[in-house]
Amino acid sequence: MSPNPIAETVASLMPKAKAELTELVAFKSVADFDQFPRSESEAAANWVADALRAEGFQDVALLDTPDGTQSVYGVLPGPEGAPTVLLYAHYDVQPPLDEAAWTTPPFELTEREGRWYGRGTADCKGGVVMNLLALRALKANGGVPVTVKVIAEGSEEMGTGGLERYAEQHPELLTADTIVIGDAGNFRVGLPTVTATLRGMTLVRVRVDTLGGNLHSGQFGGAAPDALAALVRVLDSLRAEDGSTTVDGLTGDEVWDGLQYEEDAFRKDAKVLDGVQLIGAGTVADRIWARPAVTVLGIDCPPVVGATPSVQAGARALISLRVPPGVDAAEATKLLQAHVETHTPWGAQVTTEQIGQGQAFRADTTSPAYAAMAEAMGEAYPGEEMQYAGQGGSIPLCNTLAALYPQAEILLIGLSEPEAQIHAVNESVSPEELERLSVAEALFLQKYAAS
Repeated sequence: MSPNPIAETVASLMPKAKAELTELVAFKSVADFDQFPRSESEAAANWVADALRAEGFQDVALLDTPDGTQSVYGVLPGPEGAPTVLLYAHYDVQPPLDEAAWTTPPFELTEREGRWYGRGTADCKGGVVMNLLALRALKANGGVPVTVKVIAEGSEEMGTGGLERYAEQHPELLTADTIVIGDAGNFRVGLPTVTATLRGMTLVRVRVDTLGGNLHSGQFGGAAPDALAALVRVLDSLRAEDGSTTVDGLTGDEVWDGLQYEEDAFRKDAKVLDGVQLIGAGTVADRIWARPAVTVLGIDCPPVVGATPSVQAGARALISLRVPPGVDAAEATKLLQAHVETHTPWGAQVTTEQIGQGQAFRADTTSPAYAAMAEAMGEAYPGEEMQYAGQGGSIPLCNTLAALYPQAEILLIGLSEPEAQIHAVNESVSPEELERLSVAEALFLQKYAAS
């Protein structure tokens, strides 16, 4: 990293950043209060609020959102007439999954082989610390040149939409000229990247019923319709022979014309086993950023251990469908439900229920904010040019903000590069990425104010 005052300041602040991230990671702030204490999320929210107050933020508040969680808000006034930038991150995290599978405890930040491990280090408690680092560097080098609003969400991982609905009810709160969403990531460590598109998603629960109750498979099997077998056929109909998603009426031939994802790199990042083929057609980037993708998230059926010789009377599945920009998520939901109903065999009774939805997002990468970010990232990552990538995941808040503030420019950056393994066991963050992205964000605010 080339020496400059901002970079030097951020480098000097990294020990403090590690200490703060250690404190934040220790909160078990999973916004599923059936599994984790609400007090853990509330403590994390208060930590963020205290950090904002310590940096001179005004109007710091814990916002009680409609889903029963809290988002943290604050404003740092800038010079008269300066633009307003909203910085977003979330302090809630995914459950740790199998804690025994973690090499080190998930809620204890642990340094290992040059990375910091712990749940939320990259997604997205690291984003909270990144914002603090950038602002501290600016304050130490002439001041923050824009008005900054910070919003730290408390339920992003649960997808319950609390902040989205709160923003719709209080549209004046998050108004800004530019919004920086710190919940994405570089395409690869050391390659500065903005996320230009997000796939939308829908979640549909399917239930198939065929009998009044389970039957003895020896006495009735062969003629009695098996609900589990019917469900398997329905789920199989959602994919072509090569694994491409095939929902009747939903196109799947879009092409991604930006940064490409080499197959060997993808296989390594996805930890695909030797000899196992990738699914779908087109480039990897086409498949994960520009085309729909269906995933069976779960099936309710008897487990192998303890199973009885029975013909199953009913079975359920939860299906996720990711949809690319240009496809309306509500329309995709209707097509998915119609497909399931059409492809259910043997006259079996089938019901579908939508339980979640988020629209896809496409940023305007020609805006002045993107030009300022490209220049900032070029300085923070010497010798590298900013790249544009897509993301297969969904951040429904982006579309809410885009609808509420159509004139605002929205950029997506963050710490969730492939090695971070977000949502999986042994999540980690690269401290070098945290340092460089903090520098990039600080430089961006300077350059954007001057643009």
